[in-house]
Amino acid sequence: MLQGITRIGPFEWEVPVGFVAGMRVPGRFFLSDQLVETLEPGAVQQLANVATMPGIVKNSLAMPDIHWGYGFPIGGVAAFGMDEGVISPGGVGFDINCGVRILSTPLSVKDLTKKRELLEDLFAAVPTGVGAKSTLRLDAKELTGMLTNGARWAVKHGYGIEEDIRHCEEQGALANADPSAVSQKARQRGMPQSGTLGAGNHFLEIQVVQEIYDQEAARAFGISAGQICVMIHCGSRGLGHQVCTDHLKILEAATKKFGITLPDRQLACAPLSSPEGRAYFGAMASSANYAWANRQVIMHMVRGVFARMFSLAYEEMHLIYDVAHNVAKFEEHQIDGRRIKVCVHRKGATRAFGPGSPNLPAEYDQVGQPVIIPGSMGTSSYLLHGTEIAMDRTFGSTCHGAGRVMSRTKAKKQLSGHEVKEALARKGILIRTHHNGAIADEAPDVYKPSDEVVRVVHEAGISRYVARFTPLGVIKG
Repeated sequence: MLQGITRIGPFEWEVPVGFVAGMRVPGRFFLSDQLVETLEPGAVQQLANVATMPGIVKNSLAMPDIHWGYGFPIGGVAAFGMDEGVISPGGVGFDINCGVRILSTPLSVKDLTKKRELLEDLFAAVPTGVGAKSTLRLDAKELTGMLTNGARWAVKHGYGIEEDIRHCEEQGALANADPSAVSQKARQRGMPQSGTLGAGNHFLEIQVVQEIYDQEAARAFGISAGQICVMIHCGSRGLGHQVCTDHLKILEAATKKFGITLPDRQLACAPLSSPEGRAYFGAMASSANYAWANRQVIMHMVRGVFARMFSLAYEEMHLIYDVAHNVAKFEEHQIDGRRIKVCVHRKGATRAFGPGSPNLPAEYDQVGQPVIIPGSMGTSSYLLHGTEIAMDRTFGSTCHGAGRVMSRTKAKKQLSGHEVKEALARKGILIRTHHNGAIADEAPDVYKPSDEVVRVVHEAGISRYVARFTPLGVIKG
């Protein structure tokens, strides 16, 4: 499995130029000895394939949640120069801006005397599942506003407070979104779905802060041991999926048009400066903004349930942060002693900017960006902070979750949703879903151990422990 790969540190490995013909830079990935056995040869091949793409700089990277994906490996990070670089939907994924946010409350575990009732009220308030329909009634103009302004659109329409905007990556909206590049079919899919959780690995989870590792950072982020928080994980729903599908066809043609040779057609791409590349970026940014608005509306619904049930003020529940997992963005990074602008693709990877980085809320400036790494129903989730090491070695990036080790099909064959639900109930973790089939393919056993994945990024220094959360109640689509 590791033949031809060089270990260059306790948790870092290099795939040398030449591993795949045409590589322009080495590949790098982060894994512990324990996680090496989960490494798929196909994912390493994809990591090397990405290194052949025009304009790639420094390294093709993968985080410890690396697994096989479409074109790029999931957990993949790559940056492309502005002059010769390209943009690729395979480096973003189909669920554009699938991401996660965490909301703090002033409650502790002893306050949750009606946990089942709380879970049922949240399940009733937040539409979940395949094809879930929103309670919002958007017209075409409002959808365009959402695609343009993201979470800012939601707050302007009463779904949140100004503080929420400051506590979102990119302040909840990517610039240069181009709603005109979003097809009518994508719009039709997105119109009824904003403010819905969706299905698959998306979830809404009631959690307790189980352990604090860094008191100073925890104070800056506004959390303490025993506190109840809510984590929301979802993306751009059918709209983002359709945008990816639409533009993949366009960029497959562009790959041929511009004479770009690739080892895998799933890496279809176009020069950043080309009409096709600009159109994809504009549509992708619009989808990302839709996803930020989506999570903002869901959080508004969650606040409403907690406010009614526990007589809380809306403003007592603070958004700690919101991070994107599947996105391409223009950022400045130090490369070969020069600070240059690049297009960073993060696919199943989290931005992890260090202290003093631009666009961080003032209260987080000395600590670094909050980094949220969700677990898998029965396992711990983590809050970390970004580091200077990440800025230097991974374009300010870290892992996004545990990473799958079992396909959905295999999970459904081998695991019983009912048995998983009962096992979690014995641990005090309640699950609410439309059917048990949605539980089996998202069971803790189908993922790498989140504790070990997060330990790797902590020990490698590309993000550092702040706190650990354990689940109390989980809503799955």
